[in-house]
Amino acid sequence: MKNLKKNTEKTERTPFFSRMKHLIENANAWGVFVMGSTFVLMFGSAYLAYILQNDFTQLHLERRSTMIGLIFMIVAAAFFVFKLSFFIYTFIRFLKYKAIPSVSDEELPTVTVIVPAYNEGKQVWATLKSLAVSDYPAHKIQLLAIDDGSKDDTWTWMQEAKKELGDRVSICQQPKNMGKRHALYRGFNEGTGEIFVTVDSDSIVDRDTLRNLVSPFIVDENCGAVAGNIRVLNNKKEILPKMLDVSFALSFEFVRSSESTLNSVLCTPGALAAYRATAVFGCLDEWINQTFMGQASDIGEDRAMTNMILKQGFHVLFQRNALAYTNVPEKYKGLYKMFIRWGRSNVRENIQMSKYVFTNFRKGPKAGARLLFFSQFSRIVLCYPFVLFMLVFVLTHPLLFLSSTFVSIMVLSTFPVLFYAKRYSISESIWAYSYSILFTFGLFWITPYALATASRSGWLTRELPQK
Repeated sequence: MKNLKKNTEKTERTPFFSRMKHLIENANAWGVFVMGSTFVLMFGSAYLAYILQNDFTQLHLERRSTMIGLIFMIVAAAFFVFKLSFFIYTFIRFLKYKAIPSVSDEELPTVTVIVPAYNEGKQVWATLKSLAVSDYPAHKIQLLAIDDGSKDDTWTWMQEAKKELGDRVSICQQPKNMGKRHALYRGFNEGTGEIFVTVDSDSIVDRDTLRNLVSPFIVDENCGAVAGNIRVLNNKKEILPKMLDVSFALSFEFVRSSESTLNSVLCTPGALAAYRATAVFGCLDEWINQTFMGQASDIGEDRAMTNMILKQGFHVLFQRNALAYTNVPEKYKGLYKMFIRWGRSNVRENIQMSKYVFTNFRKGPKAGARLLFFSQFSRIVLCYPFVLFMLVFVLTHPLLFLSSTFVSIMVLSTFPVLFYAKRYSISESIWAYSYSILFTFGLFWITPYALATASRSGWLTRELPQK
């Protein structure tokens, strides 16, 4: 982890042209093609939109001349105003965010770190090693690794970690594959710490991650859960991880920072999260027995736990200075399966949140939490009208659709580019443009599909790859 941090700091200090030279020298042909195509499409579309100005004007006049078109324009304008206002609000809240610095060793609480693993192979060994060398008082940390009936050599690597780390780690096996939620449930019941920390078995952490992650529980007695800051681990070669690293930076360091100032982070990620033990036991039975449309919930355990802790009236915060690096899909198939799982969980938990968010569920301000809920829920409600509009637009005015869409991507993606460039790397930040194109044309169907199939179970990405 020291090396990762040093490399990041070195990258930030390297002059822009040196970084661009390094990027070009180490770029592969496919990466150059994707990035080049991205800019050709965006700038070409901007020129096309300029040429088609009269056609856009005529289209707007046609829409205003019919009742359906007029209603659509009013709804679209209202939604645009809301999203713009919400972005400005989020940006203002982001500017107010400050990570809580670590408390002293004496103040740090006892923690139980739970690492559930399934078909993770050697990576679980690396995860446990990074946790074992954490800068945290040894007598205050309990490290539990749970093999959830893996079909590969995960258990062997857990045993190797046990031999190397000795009493610093405890390992156990589930009698069969029961799902991540049940592995965590076992860890919650066997853990003895005041704080539970959950870490995915494909993640590694910095030395100071644990102490930074749990410090908010000491500073804020109403804190029930804390979300860690997730970066991409396998972003050195493949294109998708590079794109996702930029996306993660915006999702965590911008969005969750804003949510944290409202004490209402909506999801504590499975890759790195912390929970007050009393908050966990306040909803543990409900959580392990959770169902949706009559079927046991075996996905979205992190979002569900966050939701239930918020419902109890606790604050849920984000710690930007608590870093974990996790592996993400490198191929499109793995990516869309991951997004489907997240999408289904999002649908389920927004329904659950709607049952309490407008009640007096906690002391203090609640308007922020309600606004966050409304923003997420509106995205789900409007997904079908949006897709229908897009299909009609494509069929009736294909050139206008393509030119306006690519220009919109160029404008809207500039903020993620600037955000990532400011915090990390200018040369890598431009992947935000490519990711937006991929999301718009290759993943637009995820939310409608997840909504239509929200009752389906299955992790989708946990099995061994087919050979």
